[in-house]
Amino acid sequence: MARKKKKQPFGGVDPDFLEKQRLALLRRHRYVLYLNDNEKSVIESYCERFNTVQGKSAIMRAMIMEKMMEELDLNHPTLF
Repeated sequence: MARKKKKQPFGGVDPDFLEKQRLALLRRHRYVLYLNDNEKSVIESYCERFNTVQGKSAIMRAMIMEKMMEELDLNHPTLF
């Protein structure tokens, strides 16, 4: 007699895999960023203008990473 498969609660996704994904995305490292008055006011006016719900750190993180990924894409190593 064949055994029945256990139903997984997450629609077929392994819970151990989900836990590893969650742990991989934890932010454990800190960088401190100092801004002058003009830079700070630009960030605050941006947040007010576009009604950002997320924290300012999330916005800065996304913008910094976007710029860095774009630079890396443009300057990738070539063989010839």
